Amino acid sequence: MTTTRTPATNESASAPVAKPRKDLLSSLGGQNLSLIGALVLVMALFGALNDNYLSLSNIQVIGEAATITGLLAIVQTVVIICGGLDISVGSQAGLASVVSAMVFTSTGSNPYIGILAACGVGILVGVVNGVAIVYGRVNPTIATLAGLAAYKGVAQLVSGGRAQGYVLNDPLFIFLGRGEIAGIPVMIWILAVVALTVHILLKYTDIGRNLYAIGGNDTAARLAGININKYLVAVYALIGVVAAIAGILLTARTGSGQPVSGSEGLELKAITAAALGGCALKGGKGGIGGTLLAVALLGALENGLTVEGINTFWQNVAQGALLVAAVVIQQRRSGERAVGLPH
Repeated sequence: MTTTRTPATNESASAPVAKPRKDLLSSLGGQNLSLIGALVLVMALFGALNDNYLSLSNIQVIGEAATITGLLAIVQTVVIICGGLDISVGSQAGLASVVSAMVFTSTGSNPYIGILAACGVGILVGVVNGVAIVYGRVNPTIATLAGLAAYKGVAQLVSGGRAQGYVLNDPLFIFLGRGEIAGIPVMIWILAVVALTVHILLKYTDIGRNLYAIGGNDTAARLAGININKYLVAVYALIGVVAAIAGILLTARTGSGQPVSGSEGLELKAITAAALGGCALKGGKGGIGGTLLAVALLGALENGLTVEGINTFWQNVAQGALLVAAVVIQQRRSGERAVGLPH
């Protein structure tokens, strides 16, 4: 008995082609696709308004300007994932900037000692935040809000409220702030290395899985044997180190230690980027890819407003509006009811 084989239809033949496309879209995620669309729209708009906006030199400027924000947004993503928050990252970067320049000057222009001193201060303030939150049982928002004021005050005290030192006669600081590797600014390379390292840590290691577990349900994580206290202190120490790197790059870029100028407002940008990138402010959700896309969007928007000569105060308005929009979208997706309204 012979059997007849039904010829493949067009629909079945095209199925293997459609599946990879579907997998690609699902891997990108709706949040990231929205950010990519918004980034393309912003760049197209300002590119139409100004011929130089899409030039390679201006794109490099956007990248360099976004590097410091990007570093802080990456570690802000990590701490939000595990259910915390750090409002003091900008002040930490400012303090590290001052320390790196002042130690550099006081040690006979030794850049390595200045950089190590800044990183040491970063670890110290990060651990102080972590200990206050974990063992002092202080709410993360309150603890780091106090740190925002305290670290800024320390930076102003040790510097007299003025820019300190001059580092642009040193080859290492010049390389960090203005050098290039394969035509790409060193600052962007540093951001890429930190982003890739943290991405691997979060996605492919037990440490990352434990951080997501802590943010998703700390009680279940504790019952599973995860040492939450140790993880939280380590996360805040990591924030301190990366904030110190951001401060060092700020020094290299501006040529001197900046106690406030250049670092003020960075905490808002970092939190906005993390929220826009898909981090759930309650913890347990988020990723580095979305955060970097949000950093690029904020950088492109800020540069476009500057190029067009729009008052810089409007940049703050735009950042605030984006943060509120990101939180509203999160609340809608989570299905959480509005305050004061019935279920």
